[in-house]
Amino acid sequence: MDILPALLGTLVLLAVTLGAGMLVRARHGRIRRGIPHEVIQPRRLGADTLGERATLLQFSTEMCAKCPGVHRTLSQIADGHAGVRHLDVDLTHRPDIAKHFHVLQTPTTLILDADGAVQSRVGGVPGRHMLELELSRLTGDPVRV
Repeated sequence: MDILPALLGTLVLLAVTLGAGMLVRARHGRIRRGIPHEVIQPRRLGADTLGERATLLQFSTEMCAKCPGVHRTLSQIADGHAGVRHLDVDLTHRPDIAKHFHVLQTPTTLILDADGAVQSRVGGVPGRHMLELELSRLTGDPVRV
């Protein structure tokens, strides 16, 4: 067996793997805009209403280790803003919702405006400051630090 092709193949595989890992890491926990502005119907998610000014919609699963911490953070942020509501939807037994919203990881957070239209999306653990900035943009409230 010639060692040069094997070594070259290993190096190419390593480079592709590192590149893919860097791409995933760069997108993790960042707010994405420019997504389709679908209007969410709260009844489909098992909720009676959305927030009057904005809604922090969290998708979780039973086995997600980071979801409880994100739940606490989103609840605290929502409690600190009048008219903002936090909804947590467990996708464990709702693969239809996961498929519809293209949820590939939990937690995933959607930020909805007053009409229930999706304005932003965060895959992974969102930064508190980023969420505060996004809510400020949607509601017009000053940024809380």
